[in-house]
Amino acid sequence: MAQSALPLTGDGNGAAAAPRPLGAFVEEAYRNYSMYVILDRALPHLADGLKPVQRRIVYAMSELGLRAGGKPKKSARTVGDVIGKYHPHGDTACYEAMVLMAQDFAYRYPLVAGQGNWGSTDDPKSFAAMRYTEAKLAPYAQTLLAELGQATVDWQPNFDGTLEEPALLPARLPNVLLNGATGIAVGLSTDIPPHNLREVAAACVRLLERPSATAAELAELVPAPDYPTGGEIVSPPEELRELYATGAGAVRLRARLEAEDGALVATELPYQVSGARIIAQIAQQMRDKKLPMVEDLRDESDHEHPVRLVIVPRSRRVDLERLRLHLYATTELERAARVNLNAIGLDRRPRVLGLRELLRAWLDFRQETVRRRLAWRLEAIERRLHLLAGLLIAHADLDRVIAIIRAEDQPKPALMKTFKLDEEQAEAILEIRLRQLAKLERKKLEEERAQLTAERAELKKVLGSKARLKTLLKRELREDAERYGDDRRSRLAPDAPKAQALEEDALTPAEPITVVLSKNGLVRAARGHDIEPAELNYRAGDGLQAAARARSNQPARFLDSRGRVYSLAAARMPSARGQGEPLSGHFDPPAGARFVGVLAAGGQHLLGTSLGYGFRAPGEKLDSRVRAGRATLTVPDGAEVLRPCPVGDPAQDLAVAATSAGYLLAVPAAELPELGRGRGQKIIQLPPRARAAGERATLLAAVGPGQCLVLYTRQTHRRIDFRELQADYLGKRGQRGRKLSKSWRGFTDYAVRER
Repeated sequence: MAQSALPLTGDGNGAAAAPRPLGAFVEEAYRNYSMYVILDRALPHLADGLKPVQRRIVYAMSELGLRAGGKPKKSARTVGDVIGKYHPHGDTACYEAMVLMAQDFAYRYPLVAGQGNWGSTDDPKSFAAMRYTEAKLAPYAQTLLAELGQATVDWQPNFDGTLEEPALLPARLPNVLLNGATGIAVGLSTDIPPHNLREVAAACVRLLERPSATAAELAELVPAPDYPTGGEIVSPPEELRELYATGAGAVRLRARLEAEDGALVATELPYQVSGARIIAQIAQQMRDKKLPMVEDLRDESDHEHPVRLVIVPRSRRVDLERLRLHLYATTELERAARVNLNAIGLDRRPRVLGLRELLRAWLDFRQETVRRRLAWRLEAIERRLHLLAGLLIAHADLDRVIAIIRAEDQPKPALMKTFKLDEEQAEAILEIRLRQLAKLERKKLEEERAQLTAERAELKKVLGSKARLKTLLKRELREDAERYGDDRRSRLAPDAPKAQALEEDALTPAEPITVVLSKNGLVRAARGHDIEPAELNYRAGDGLQAAARARSNQPARFLDSRGRVYSLAAARMPSARGQGEPLSGHFDPPAGARFVGVLAAGGQHLLGTSLGYGFRAPGEKLDSRVRAGRATLTVPDGAEVLRPCPVGDPAQDLAVAATSAGYLLAVPAAELPELGRGRGQKIIQLPPRARAAGERATLLAAVGPGQCLVLYTRQTHRRIDFRELQADYLGKRGQRGRKLSKSWRGFTDYAVRER
């Protein structure tokens, strides 16, 4: 498809321009717009670390006389000067840029000192209107302005050509690293974190002393960013070194969360994280019952303590360290801050630079700035010495000078001819006041000439020697670091434990519950251990299959007729007020399988089949995180799974097995093997003739001291306590056992009860 052509009106004088293809016009227009956004709005310049609007604010404030030692003025006055003289954009955007430079929680070294409401960490945009606040430059801003009037940088016309403004500010320190910057341009972005002044200055000095210093060596002096809000940096050192080598990566920040009087108190937050946001995140978890161990949450922040969030646990038994790591993992108390050292270079091109390349480029700018400053000073000295030479000539013959001035209508040419002076020297003589003709003034002129002559010689030495110039740079960097530097705020904690969210069972209150399984595979959880599961309400044709005592923060395990074990958190079970819900909705058991028992969390359980085989299964080996369950008990063809039973103390309990023919055998539970899966070993003997006649094992239980085995028939029940089992039924594993009396051979159910 052919491109359409767009006829354009031309040069503004009525002449029409030649038609251009629309695609070419749009491409060029978008390219121009992109470059404007990149160079004049979004990215900072490597030299002074400022975007154009920031640079113009600082310069306009200096022109208004708003120095650090003076009185502040209304912010509206500054904003008016900026947008009226240098930055023809919206006043709101300009004021927000000014506010950002005044917020000590946003800038590591603020450039503006504000009075009034300039926002807070909870809401950085809660600052008052510009008509209410007042501002002046902060002391640190002097590092950007001190050398401005010394021909150190180039100047350019403002937007309407009526004024001039500096293209850059002659920064004495690498502000691009000290305060950092964020911005999004067209296809580019920057995320430069703030750093510590002393550390960065030391790295600059090292690079001046050893130009071959590697990024790793510089990273020893600048180990990590230094954020104004403090906190902890938990990124591994190797990640930080890689970040500084490439100029891109991420820094993991963590709040300072310390134990105080049994509570956790946050006194420092990650950079650009709101305390109100943290409170909301923790409160939401409390509402969702995901933090049952937290009782109260308070924000005690005030003027003296800008950040103080108090998290009160329910009791002193709560593990504060686990709670701390959980909060790090689930809230913005820990976050990863993106780093992208992208800035406009000295060649006016945006580029991502590593730490070494960035500091090297800034030092090149600084060397050129100092060279221009020294050259400007040398030129001024030469000019002054030239004038002093003429003044001293006049002082040497004052009478003659006075006579010429009194006699001549135009004394300047006469002075120039008589004393061989140039026009500038003659003008300086004519501007001398009478009191400056005293002998004392001549002495002052001679002293000034001597001082300037010595300074001129020193300047020429510095300008003529790269080594002397580097020495001067190092001395100035150290002086500025001493004047404006401070200690690191963001503590380095590379060995801090990793943030880890608590498991679901750890987040649930440890309340006693009874897990009830019906014959039709319906499950529910009743509060407490004092209920009678058989007395609960069941659906028609349904009844109690099995029950187990557990805790609400522990998973329950279910055994099916194929020997597979499944795990289900108690929190996912319905209340016992209803009739339960099918376990098949939570798991995917094999076709035809049914659930036969419940295994409470922890301890050991007896598992066995109707062939008389079984083993002790440790609870920690029965967990299953998949819907298909975990194959645990081997079930041969024709065998059935017996109801599992918990083991209290294997060293004291008896493992009791019984058959459908009424044989009962008790053996020490410790004689049974402890397995994670398998068939186990023979517990009770089933002779071939008995098996052929249909005899099967129908009971497998663990009975401990103080307990009894209860056998139920349809009319009554019988209790066999622990001592009777020891006396009458104790034998060796694999024996036939002793036969029960005829009336109890056909028991229909059994249970282990406290005596």
